Amino acid sequence: MINQKRISQRKACCWVGLSRNALVEPAAIKDKDEALASRIEQLARRYKQWGVLKIYRRLRKQGELVNHKKVRRLYRTLGLGLRRKTKKRLPDAVRKPLPKATACNQCWSLDFTSDNLTGGRKFRTLNVVDDYNREALGIEVDYSLPAQRAIRLLDQLVERYGKPGRLRSDNGPEFISQDLQAWCRDKSIELCWIEPGKPTQNAYIERFNGTFRREVLDAHIFTSIRHVRQTVDDWLVEYNNERPHQALQFMTPVEYRQSDVPPEKRSSEK
Repeated sequence: MINQKRISQRKACCWVGLSRNALVEPAAIKDKDEALASRIEQLARRYKQWGVLKIYRRLRKQGELVNHKKVRRLYRTLGLGLRRKTKKRLPDAVRKPLPKATACNQCWSLDFTSDNLTGGRKFRTLNVVDDYNREALGIEVDYSLPAQRAIRLLDQLVERYGKPGRLRSDNGPEFISQDLQAWCRDKSIELCWIEPGKPTQNAYIERFNGTFRREVLDAHIFTSIRHVRQTVDDWLVEYNNERPHQALQFMTPVEYRQSDVPPEKRSSEK
């Protein structure tokens, strides 16, 4: 039609309702890039929720001297882009800035998530995250997690990582229980509750919960509580030691905690 009618490609595509991108042949991967493309595809299949930046950082950590532009080009050529989720726009509201921790153990965030086994039985997880380096300190998994189980997990984490300055959580019955309040008083730990209906005031754990749900709960079909615990334990090691975090300058949470660079210098280098 373009040659017969002597019209532009843009106009021809407009007439038939076809995207101009459909007429462009996909670029072929050069022979010298096939090994890198294969490695990128392997990482994308292994870490299904990782984008191109995390894959690029992972390649660099493994010693491959690659250019981020080439990685992005091959990533797109292979059709590995993640699906974007559209968000509903809400009216602007007055937002309170979330206090930012400047060292480990200044503030831990807590929250619950839940899912079902193949038999239909529901289980819960209690997630604890350090706000400073986004490290997942622990995840407790069981059918029921009352306040005493939360206290037991916190005792284990305090013994391993040290005592936090404060705990931040929502107003769930486990977090407002007298047992947890008494435990915090005995340990001289401040217990902070967010306002009802304001999950953005606990944004660090909410962000972690989204990643945890995509990469664990939604990515696996669990047959037993033992299966859940084993999968969660394996993922925790990967999350803390292998998964680069954009907010941490693409370091892992453990690398960020072990880094000797002071926070002031990190912020000035951004």
